[in-house]
Amino acid sequence: MDEQQLTQQEQLLAQEPGKKKSWFRKFARTILVLLFIALAVLIYFKFFFVFGVGSKAGELNFFVKKGYIFKTYEGKLIQSGIRSKSPGAISSYEFEFSVADDSIANILMNNSGNYFDLHYREYKGTLPWRGFSPYIVDKIISMKAVER
Repeated sequence: MDEQQLTQQEQLLAQEPGKKKSWFRKFARTILVLLFIALAVLIYFKFFFVFGVGSKAGELNFFVKKGYIFKTYEGKLIQSGIRSKSPGAISSYEFEFSVADDSIANILMNNSGNYFDLHYREYKGTLPWRGFSPYIVDKIISMKAVER
């Protein structure tokens, strides 16, 4: 009889369905996964997607290495000859940029005051270790000494 009771208990256990997960748990897990994916895509497009690529030319006004925790290279290029809103006047435009590559930074640091053509990438957001500017110079196209 003991064997017969065991087999009856086994049959009852086999017929009893497994514990079902509630629909809310599945829904909450799906929402969390979708939120995580959306956050990852948002972070990628904000900080790592290259929004624009271009070049700027002008006289290198200053170039410094600064920062509290992350020391980054920051510079300012003066673009001359841009027309002013008032007739007959010529104004200048300042292009502020950051540099992530040390070799490019050393060239710029040693040649402040010269005329540069710089190639840059534009991001929608800044990262502390990349610099204060959304414009990151990644290549020097040309350099000319300014005659004074």
